[in-house]
Amino acid sequence: MSISEKVQKDMTEAMRARDERRLSALRMVKAALKNREIEKRGKLEDSEEMQVLNTLIKQRRDSVEQFTKGGRQELADKETAEIKLIESYLPQAAPESEIEAVVRAKLVELHTPTLKDLGTIMKAVMAHFQTTGARVDGKLVSEIVRRQLTAK
Repeated sequence: MSISEKVQKDMTEAMRARDERRLSALRMVKAALKNREIEKRGKLEDSEEMQVLNTLIKQRRDSVEQFTKGGRQELADKETAEIKLIESYLPQAAPESEIEAVVRAKLVELHTPTLKDLGTIMKAVMAHFQTTGARVDGKLVSEIVRRQLTAK
């Protein structure tokens, strides 16, 4: 079952349960997936659906940060709940320890990299996780790579 089909099924359940918050978030997810499908002019692959959901999560995280800075905690909480809902449709995120291990392995492969090689290392690490199907946050990977490079 594709992500779109799961979202549609969950929307029906949310309607029956009269769960307005969940229904609203699911409608937003479905609209984003449908818009991407229209842009592509065809059915989305699983990886493309996951990319759309990752974009939605990133947008929500930015919103949480802004709402928190602006003192609007109730809106930040709403966005956080939406992030959790969207994440439930994605594969499990790779743990930080696993990301660190992959970063260390890529650093060894590149023989004494410097901070200038950040982009190359990031590309290699992200490609590794994409092939394994694990989900990672690029911001977290960047922080880990920087930490590893400056620790040397």
